[in-house]
Amino acid sequence: MSDRSASSPCVLVTGGAGYIGSHVLHALTDAGIPAVTIDNLSTGRRRAVPGAVPLIEGDIGDASLLERTIREHRVDAVMHFAGSIVVPESVSNPLAYYRNNTVNSLTLLDTCVRLGVGNVVFSSTAAVYGSPERVPIDEETPTVPINPYGASKLMTERMLRDAGAAHGVRSVILRYFNVAGADPEGRTGQATPVATHLIKVACQALLGRRPALSIFGTDYPTPDGTCIRDYIHVSDLADAHVLALLHLRRGGESLVLNCGYGGGASVHEVVEALERVSGERVPATLAPRRPGDPPQLVAVADRIRERLGWVPKHDRLDDIVRSALVWERSLDHPAP
Repeated sequence: MSDRSASSPCVLVTGGAGYIGSHVLHALTDAGIPAVTIDNLSTGRRRAVPGAVPLIEGDIGDASLLERTIREHRVDAVMHFAGSIVVPESVSNPLAYYRNNTVNSLTLLDTCVRLGVGNVVFSSTAAVYGSPERVPIDEETPTVPINPYGASKLMTERMLRDAGAAHGVRSVILRYFNVAGADPEGRTGQATPVATHLIKVACQALLGRRPALSIFGTDYPTPDGTCIRDYIHVSDLADAHVLALLHLRRGGESLVLNCGYGGGASVHEVVEALERVSGERVPATLAPRRPGDPPQLVAVADRIRERLGWVPKHDRLDDIVRSALVWERSLDHPAP
């Protein structure tokens, strides 16, 4: 056992070498909170993990590895990011998503219960809402996911609630809307070359790493005909995780919280913002609607501010796309 782990409790971050997990590790390190991460590096990058954080290469489906890590590092809380996140892939390969997102989460929660780890911050998604009838979306909106990705995440939410009732596990479930941007200090960002997120893809198109950005549907019932989404800067999201951890460590009750700003931007508005901050044109082509794309997904985001005292620092669309573009320019991978 290291001196650090002997002196204070530690948070286990699963999937800490990935996009959001690595930002949270940097936020924890900045706050002086000891952490350890487990990541199988299937999509994550070793260099995204802060140097002060031990990286254990392995899978959270390995109960013995989880147990050793929790005991060795005196883990008192878990932040759970590890999982698969590509919606179309979940439709074509659903069982892999239920295995990676649901079964592995069961292994993690079972290990936590056995070892007395009673604090869990869970990386969930607005996909649990499916295609809601009313927008904006609050936390009481019915959860009716329309794809295996959303369903697999909702199952973990249900396991957390049941574990709370039966075993006293307290959790903060954070339902992300559209996460974008990169660490303002350039320490980490979204590094997957074959990405599906709009702002990432738009940056790749602007830099010539894709032939063009495809705009799927221009006939939606929105002001400019394109889909509207609630974009949240990944560093603001990371800060929310730190506040959630502190809430649980203070003995706070379990919470379900939307993570968004409560406002939306259309596809056209995102493209205009990127062109504004870059001074360049984003090559784009118009394409038919994609099945299952709701016209508008915007959060009611009052509860997270009230319950955690969360105050966003990067909630201007120009700031989000500028940080994403700066990060994309720093990457050396070829076009997908």
